[in-house]
Amino acid sequence: MFDRIISFNNLLSAYYKARRHKRFQKPLQIFEFNLEKNLINLQTNLATNQYRPRKYHRFITFEPKKRQISAPVFIDRILHHAIITVIEPIFENVFINHSFACRKGKGTHFGMLQVSQVYHQIRQHHPRFYCLKCDIKSYFASINHQILLRLLSKHISCPKTIKLLTTIITSYHDTPGCGIPIGNLTSQLFANIYLHPLDLYLTKTLKLKNYFRYMDDFLVISPDKEYLLALRRQINTFLTTNLKLTLHPKKNNIFRADRGLDFLGYLIKPHQTTIRKKTLRRYKKRHKKRLKKLKTLKHLLKKHDQPQQLSLFAPPQNLTDPDLSNQITTLQQKLRSSRNSFKGFLRYSTHQRLSSGGVTINNITIPNIFPKKPNKP
Repeated sequence: MFDRIISFNNLLSAYYKARRHKRFQKPLQIFEFNLEKNLINLQTNLATNQYRPRKYHRFITFEPKKRQISAPVFIDRILHHAIITVIEPIFENVFINHSFACRKGKGTHFGMLQVSQVYHQIRQHHPRFYCLKCDIKSYFASINHQILLRLLSKHISCPKTIKLLTTIITSYHDTPGCGIPIGNLTSQLFANIYLHPLDLYLTKTLKLKNYFRYMDDFLVISPDKEYLLALRRQINTFLTTNLKLTLHPKKNNIFRADRGLDFLGYLIKPHQTTIRKKTLRRYKKRHKKRLKKLKTLKHLLKKHDQPQQLSLFAPPQNLTDPDLSNQITTLQQKLRSSRNSFKGFLRYSTHQRLSSGGVTINNITIPNIFPKKPNKP
């Protein structure tokens, strides 16, 4: 397994994955200038046990909530992709079907559809039913290194691979012996592996059918409220005893699900599914801010005596100022990416498309999502 991870072909393939959508960044271009040499050096360091992760670049994001991101340097990202390529299929074969986060063929939309299907099936037989919805307190920061390595060792028998994973895991901590970085590709897989024992406990030991998990957010649907109250105590005991985790004190609620169920950015109701208002307001604020910035750049073009009709997505033509051109291109990429992501949510949500190109959902209007409809003659 270790030889497959550090093989040149695997590292080269990992490089192509790591550079996706980042090819024009200066550090990447410097790395690519001596690509073969850099990959061989990485391979040699791994083979001789001299590899050590570099210092993380840490910064704070505020969307959708405040959190610290610890981003690895580019060469470490290459190794993370190389590792995931080899070990991810092993764990995909053991994960339950109702775990949706960071998995091929799963994700938020698939998760919503699965929950929605069960929601409507239960509603046919039970006019009143309930949901236990939980969240783990400081999940990534609370992952215990020794427990994680023990879980990895159950499915990975190669000592060199385990040693490499130990080097990566122990290169970061929030408290001594605990924490994995938000920002590592490997952390996404590790986080799914860490809660896999909970998945097995609920689905195999307790025989739950209506259990769904997206990373550390999970829910159980049942017509029996008393059963969910007892189940919450069982879950908390299991997490504390086996994984050294605790439920978030403000995010482990039992409520009437027949009135509506909020999960994965959607609000599932008896007669329709919509995007939740909090998600809409957050997207609208970010979208309008970027549209305003694009308008500002349009005025800058006039100052440069290069008036152009800046569309949302068409690249600027023949600009003499490369910095301004890069700003416009970067902004257009962000607009295109966020718009396409939002249109993915619209596929499964009740909405009204406006002739102006905007959409209305839950009485919230968001502009410039689609091209304007032509006026009829």
